[in-house]
Amino acid sequence: MQDFTTAFFAAFDLVLTLDPDLMQIVGLSLLVSGAAVALSCLIGFPLGAALGAGRFPGRLPLLVLVNAAMGLPPVVVGLTLYLLLSRAGPLGPLGLLYTPAAMILAQAVLVTPIVAALTAQIVADLSEEYRDLFATMGMSRTAQAATLMWDGRFALTTAVLAGAGRALAEVGAVIIVGGNIDHVTRVMTTAIALETSRGALELALALGLILLALSLGINAALMGMRATARRLADG
Repeated sequence: MQDFTTAFFAAFDLVLTLDPDLMQIVGLSLLVSGAAVALSCLIGFPLGAALGAGRFPGRLPLLVLVNAAMGLPPVVVGLTLYLLLSRAGPLGPLGLLYTPAAMILAQAVLVTPIVAALTAQIVADLSEEYRDLFATMGMSRTAQAATLMWDGRFALTTAVLAGAGRALAEVGAVIIVGGNIDHVTRVMTTAIALETSRGALELALALGLILLALSLGINAALMGMRATARRLADG
């Protein structure tokens, strides 16, 4: 028990003193996850809007595929990207394997279906409310989708935050394509796994505390955005 107590105090000390190694890992984690979420939004928002407001052949199978992709096993995604990015793979000449770029790509593959599926649901729900209005105005599908996304912008923020939570918690795919290289591709989740296996509980606990704080912050922001959206809808 004494060892665990000492480890906890040492972990708090690392956080409070802004230990350089700790901050480097946290900074890279935020950079990778932030870039992955941004890339996912660039793809997921238009795709989700098209699925939510569009009516085109193959829409339903594509919607089913997007929803199913929300449950993609991270290690399978990591393995697939590893094969693509390895020297013998088709993308090998790009030299992305074991770089932050590969980790961003892995997280984006996992987060994009979440953003797209949530966006599609939000847009589809709003589309039902605005159907008669759009019919009288004769708006195109593209204009309708843009209008619905603007009207549901607060609700769409929940998709972004949900994607951010998924990205920050990812470990399986990023450790495969990133390699968990110190000061190069080591992020919070992979560092926690490594340091725990080595028995270095101080750093693992410090990173765990920061990751937990970020998770709580994201969930609090989600609840706040939902409450704001409800107030605006009622008002």
